[in-house]
Amino acid sequence: MDLFGDLPEPERAPRPPAGKEAQEGPVLFEDLPPASSTDSGSGGPLLFDDLPPAGSGDPGSLATSVSQVVKHEGKGAKRKTPEEEKNGGEELVEKKVCKASSVIFGLKGYVAERKGEREEMQDAHVILNDITEECRPPSSLITRVSYFAVFDGHGGIRASKFAAQNLHQNLIRKFPKGDVISVEKTVKRCLLDTFKHTDEEFLKQASSQKPAWKDGSTATCVLAVDNILYIANLGDSRAILCRYNEESQKHAALSLSKEHNPTQYEERMRIQKAGGNVRDGRVLGVLEVSRSIGDGQYKRCGVTSVPDIRRCQLTPNDRFILLACDGLFKVFTPEEAVNFILSCLEDDKIQTREGKPAVDARYEAACNRLANKAVQRGSADNVTVMVVRIGH
Repeated sequence: MDLFGDLPEPERAPRPPAGKEAQEGPVLFEDLPPASSTDSGSGGPLLFDDLPPAGSGDPGSLATSVSQVVKHEGKGAKRKTPEEEKNGGEELVEKKVCKASSVIFGLKGYVAERKGEREEMQDAHVILNDITEECRPPSSLITRVSYFAVFDGHGGIRASKFAAQNLHQNLIRKFPKGDVISVEKTVKRCLLDTFKHTDEEFLKQASSQKPAWKDGSTATCVLAVDNILYIANLGDSRAILCRYNEESQKHAALSLSKEHNPTQYEERMRIQKAGGNVRDGRVLGVLEVSRSIGDGQYKRCGVTSVPDIRRCQLTPNDRFILLACDGLFKVFTPEEAVNFILSCLEDDKIQTREGKPAVDARYEAACNRLANKAVQRGSADNVTVMVVRIGH
């Protein structure tokens, strides 16, 4: 199996109707089945699961698209040979996809964090709306690169802080330069190498201390290369995409990441094969996650820093991305969190400071209100809420 295989372009989702909310209003999203939390990609170290395509039709069905294009050519169209119909139809579909992909959606991150009932804040985060210049990508292939990440530390703040300071720096150094055959394959390999290198660097530093540091951290990172999202994650922090379906006119929360805990079958099997065990839902009865940066004392027990990497193409119907640590999801379901944010974005009573765009004020308020509500609902953990606005 070619684990780095190129993926078919998703069908284009329809653009929401023009109106007051056409650009900044509640562009809601398509009903798609969320990724199963038990379907972990830990069966192999290089397993990349991709999200369902954006279209509402048969995923990846080029034949369906071609037949629709040919069908609507009109009665006056010149009759083509079967070979011309096949080639011409495919060419037209390809041109449509390329044209739709030429518009790069703007991305801007907002964040709020609360210590909650913990003695210290062990979460960390990074918002880099545009790192294209730093990455120096091949200009003919890549127009814009963005990076957003949330890290949930445990056993101390050193692992999460180290990851926040260094993971994107390693990513920039390893980002593909010059001509590449496949951007997708190269970016995925870059992410794998970045996580491995960052973990090794921290473990080296941690083991040199006396006593050795025992800190660890989850990581959920979204790397946006033009309109393609690459989501790499370890542990139980999550990334959720807000998408709108015009036909059903319903909200949906599309899961972009996979949770890693030792109760999942594949995770438990890896831990047991490495000589560890799972007690009370934890590695050796202590560690709640089965993948992390740091946690040097558990690496020999099957805890790994190999992330799950998923790929998702943005569409005109996508509104925002939510990244948050498990402190939020202990008291909010993804659907509840998305609906809460949308209600904040529709609140006309949010006051705007002079000189600040109204849309920025609303997204900032949404992050702060959601973090506050999580604490009010009794989340005893640190809470970090990051919302990435998708501009059209």
